[in-house]
Amino acid sequence: MRSPTPLSSARPPQLLRRRSVAAALVVAPVLWLGPRAQPAPSRRATPAQTEGPFYPVVFPKDTDYDLLRNGALNYPDGQSTWLEGSVSDLAGQPVAGAQVEIWQCDHTGHYHHPGDGARADSRFQGFGRVTVAADGRYRFRTIRPVAYSGRTPHIHVKVKLGQRELLTTQLYVAGDPGNVRDFLWRNLGADDRAALTVSFAPGSDGLRANFPIVVAA
Repeated sequence: MRSPTPLSSARPPQLLRRRSVAAALVVAPVLWLGPRAQPAPSRRATPAQTEGPFYPVVFPKDTDYDLLRNGALNYPDGQSTWLEGSVSDLAGQPVAGAQVEIWQCDHTGHYHHPGDGARADSRFQGFGRVTVAADGRYRFRTIRPVAYSGRTPHIHVKVKLGQRELLTTQLYVAGDPGNVRDFLWRNLGADDRAALTVSFAPGSDGLRANFPIVVAA
């Protein structure tokens, strides 16, 4: 004859079912959900800088990508440079249809602007505007920027989309000794300096500089 099961060791079926459900809930998130997909990290926008005093009051008749040819005039001075890059948003997508503008002084340090005495070389276009391609790419032919009036060499850049102005900034030449003396470059943080300072490296047809632009479109 079997001994009766002690009351202390008896486990009602309801208690066993509750423990089984609890154990299943603990394991369930791992079994059902698996690892959660992480959203793509947002990219860092290109830092903005002041427009400066020499944005054109009147645009030249020739405003294309080639600043070394102003209408029928060819500009032979300075160091010929191809400046190119892409315009993308914070998610890394190209901003198709955006316009990129650049303006800078000529090889003697003068702008096409009445505030600079209108002394710039008339052969130098001084300002250019392009609409980026579907892949976000843009390209200009210009000169390596030069120093003037206490400023380190730089090129002004503006990005627009329709009537919206997305960015105004300046790009600098990596390794130029004037950078550390320039009040705008010197006040940039390390990450912002890295974003705005680019190499002007020798190429087969002049210098080449790559300046990627990221905007909150």
